[in-house]
Amino acid sequence: MDWARDLPTWPNRDYSSQISVRPHRWHVQQMGQGPVILLIHGAGGATHSWRDVMPALAQSAHVIALDLPGQGFTQAGTRTRSGLDATAQDIAALCADQGWRPAAIVGHSAGAAIALRLSQRLDPTPAVIGINPALGKFDGVAGWLFPVMAKALALNPLTPLLFTLGGASARRARQLIEGTGSHLTEEGYSLYARLMGDRAHVGGTLQMMASWQLDGLIADLPRITARTLFLAASGDRAVPPKIATRAAATMPDANVETLERLGHLAHEEAPDATAHRILAFLDLLPNRDLHQHLP
Repeated sequence: MDWARDLPTWPNRDYSSQISVRPHRWHVQQMGQGPVILLIHGAGGATHSWRDVMPALAQSAHVIALDLPGQGFTQAGTRTRSGLDATAQDIAALCADQGWRPAAIVGHSAGAAIALRLSQRLDPTPAVIGINPALGKFDGVAGWLFPVMAKALALNPLTPLLFTLGGASARRARQLIEGTGSHLTEEGYSLYARLMGDRAHVGGTLQMMASWQLDGLIADLPRITARTLFLAASGDRAVPPKIATRAAATMPDANVETLERLGHLAHEEAPDATAHRILAFLDLLPNRDLHQHLP
């Protein structure tokens, strides 16, 4: 995404800044005062995913959202650090550089995996909230075929061009998102369409997919001591709730709560209610009501 062209019409743009910490030039958004809550989007997303969650959390906390390397407005300094462990290490370096000491990390989908790995690198250990955490491996043939395909696509310099031919399409974005069980506003579909039409963003997402390995993290789950809450949407067609249940069962301090009638992008469908769950888990609920109860 182009900073000068795209940021003026991006959600929460007034809270955006760029921070250079090797090897990346990060895009971050910050708002609110209090304990630090760090937000990490999933593969193919950006800070826009938290556009309505951030103001609700900012009533009680200093909320920081970032774009992952090569995605959104974050400029990746290298293509070799898109995997899980390297990304967690680089975010830890960003936190150290900025003096951020997160009390909690909230991650969506693949962002939940990053949050768990990052929790092992920070002192004191933050709490972790995973929304529809992508902590399972593909079954059967997909287990070896999908990673091979992702690597082949990422290594082809023409791939982002082929993926973005025809520009951004709200119709195509709607089809993909509703295929995961979520239903967004027209603004939500439009924002994803913009990302899908951006070659750099698509290239960064494919590079992340090609570098993604979960075996080490899954093996480490019994040793992750962070107080953890998984929010699993009953209507998620991308990451079934059983993934969260299975992961939590192996961890020393993890619980699962169900989000009824929501899909993979549950936090975008019900942002105030999702924020309510997060703040309740962290004992940070403001005195006034957060507008609604989670369905």
